[in-house]
Amino acid sequence: MSPRIGIVAAFPGELKPLVRGWEKRGHVFHGRIGNAPAMAVAGGMGAKSAAHACELLQQAGPVEALVSIGWAGSLSCGLQPPQAVGIREVMDAGSGESFVTANGEGQRLITLDRVADAQEKRRLAEQYQAILVDMEAAAVARIARIKNLEFYCFKGVSDGPNDRLPDFNRFTGPDGQFQTVAFSAYALAHPKHWKPLGTLASNSRQAARQLALFVDGFFAGSR
Repeated sequence: MSPRIGIVAAFPGELKPLVRGWEKRGHVFHGRIGNAPAMAVAGGMGAKSAAHACELLQQAGPVEALVSIGWAGSLSCGLQPPQAVGIREVMDAGSGESFVTANGEGQRLITLDRVADAQEKRRLAEQYQAILVDMEAAAVARIARIKNLEFYCFKGVSDGPNDRLPDFNRFTGPDGQFQTVAFSAYALAHPKHWKPLGTLASNSRQAARQLALFVDGFFAGSR
């Protein structure tokens, strides 16, 4: 079996445009990205889920590179939804580690162990001079380093630096899975969240499409 690219996301919606037409075997999608064979899996939110997703990929076949993709929150007014961007450096807010990607250029991203609200986004931007925040990229980067694999990172902007959204952390289980039913019940009971959640959903769908085009184009031109 030829070595291939292993792609890790948190949510199925982040992968949907990218893996359209791919074959799904168990939890893993098999297809091509650019000119390269690829596998992809949506493993859930956070470091543990990302690490488990990497294990699933490596069990499904040999990989020569790990790629972290998905939605991220913007920390800068200069980067707004639904833009898709490459990441040149990933920083882990918990350990202080820094991981340079194989992208060649792009933005700096900080990985946090929770969903950042508007106040925390301001703190992260000032402390780390980062422009985006997510919950999984550093875990994927760490595994790539340990396994001596190439590491790439691409993100689609789902929300801006000042967006006022509900506390999603309350609805994230210990397994990294988002508790959709419980959150939906909460959102229905709080009309103030309807408009921002509608905007977030629209931005996220568009960002996933932009991300798929960006990633496919990157690998088509570089491999």
